[in-house]
Amino acid sequence: MPGRVAKDACIAVAERVVCRLSVHRFNLLFRRWPRAPYWFVYFAAVAFFLWTFVQFFLPGTGFTYLINFGDRPELPRIRELQSVDVYVHKDSYGYDGQYYAQIAVKPLLVSRDLRGAVDNLSYRARRILFCWTAYVLGLGQPYLILQAYAVQNAIAWLLLAWLLLRWFPPDGLSNFVRWAGTLFAWGVALSVRSALMDGPSLLLIAVGVMLAEKGRPWGSACVLGLAGLGRETNVLAGSICLPEREWNWREVRSAAGRSLLVIGPLVLWTGCLWLAFGEPSNPGHRNFSAPFEEYFAKWSDAITQLRANRSDELAKWTLIMLLSLTVQFLTIAFRPQWRNLWWRIGASYALLLVFLGSAVWEGYPGAASRVVVPLTLAFNVLVPRGLRWWPVLLLGNLSVLNFPDQLYPPPRKAFEVEGPHRLVQSPDGRGISVAFSPEWDDTQKSSREYWRWCRGPGDIVIHNPQTFPMEVVLKFALRADNACNVRVVEKGTVVRWQGRVDRGAAEVTIASVRLEPGDNAWRFETDEPPPIPNDLDRRLFAFNLRNLVIEAVRRIETQ
Repeated sequence: MPGRVAKDACIAVAERVVCRLSVHRFNLLFRRWPRAPYWFVYFAAVAFFLWTFVQFFLPGTGFTYLINFGDRPELPRIRELQSVDVYVHKDSYGYDGQYYAQIAVKPLLVSRDLRGAVDNLSYRARRILFCWTAYVLGLGQPYLILQAYAVQNAIAWLLLAWLLLRWFPPDGLSNFVRWAGTLFAWGVALSVRSALMDGPSLLLIAVGVMLAEKGRPWGSACVLGLAGLGRETNVLAGSICLPEREWNWREVRSAAGRSLLVIGPLVLWTGCLWLAFGEPSNPGHRNFSAPFEEYFAKWSDAITQLRANRSDELAKWTLIMLLSLTVQFLTIAFRPQWRNLWWRIGASYALLLVFLGSAVWEGYPGAASRVVVPLTLAFNVLVPRGLRWWPVLLLGNLSVLNFPDQLYPPPRKAFEVEGPHRLVQSPDGRGISVAFSPEWDDTQKSSREYWRWCRGPGDIVIHNPQTFPMEVVLKFALRADNACNVRVVEKGTVVRWQGRVDRGAAEVTIASVRLEPGDNAWRFETDEPPPIPNDLDRRLFAFNLRNLVIEAVRRIETQ
């Protein structure tokens, strides 16, 4: 017993010594490198972004999921892409990235089929810069050009993350919030998620400001002029070319020369497009409106939508986005600092926000948050330091909470299989699978759930790869924006469940299901037409199937 007591005492002493040595080493490390913890947090944020982005790579189609090609027959593609495997979003008109990606394949704009594949070519071709960069990065090869076009947003994000250390060095929590609030803002996430021009444009604007701050105004003007070829609104950053202090003849002349460098490339390029294609069929009249008209309309639509359904996630996130933009706008508007370059940029985009039209605000979440993303960066630079400004800083960056859902990786399947391995997988390695009929939309996924929308009656086929039947349990939920009756029918005749489905998820469990070898047909029927599209989501769907789980129970012995 005494020996055991002595042994325990020695162990306790050793543990205390090791603990003190560990604390001592940590203290030495912290004193020698006081920024180390903040560097770790910054690197962790970058690692999270990279981990998220690489999951958008799909075998066979690469990163083309991000380009948002639609499968509508009204949208033909150029000849070079007819034999290239791209990810196509089912029953979708796609999004703007599909047009710019095709321009990137033929950046000289001389192809006749490009006019048929790109709606309003003369208007979209104004934003030619990042089509040219994708062509160069893709070495002129169509498949590689598409990959480069989709990936260049991530490259720009990483370069911007490094450049922002100039204004937000890793030396405190406040700088990290500002740095992350810019990089993970809703507008930046949308640019990455849909392979658009806004993220790379923000990088060029930041480079232009950096050069101006270093006393290289002409170099800054050249970079901003180049940025104008990426997106027309980028020329608003040219406000940093205006005189800071004195408006004498020398300053005005210099400012005028730099301003010409900013707007000159866009004006010349637009003139070339007019000579080649004539006036655009849709020059973007709906992009602008009377002051605050569409801004307040967006607030009204989102609030109405939330009152109709308090669990409507789209309306909630839209209101959060609007709140963030409002805080950013008010911070710039009520703290004028003309000599500060970032304030001039922020004021320019705050003014743009006032006049944005219905085409920019409509839909979910709308393009406004990414069109004025330089306002977000200017806001984070300009918000004063100090504890009393923390509420303003946090509210202005509130939209980062939506980043995980905006960049949630594409789901690989819309179902899960549970049960013993010997049941769910055949000896040749094939597993239980589910095929969906064309009435079902692509799988969507959040951090907690996965689901598929259906526009009316829809079929699924559950394939049993085994040579014997088995007993399974089906578990899933059904939800609808407009209440409707849904029936779940097995083998075309046997009704296994029926009920009323609304915005609250109806949890369904169907036990004692006999799964025959091969295909087993199921049908989801509804007696209600699809809902009328609204401003937040214009797709026509009746209900959705959520979190489908097939649980294998046992093998059924046959006589």
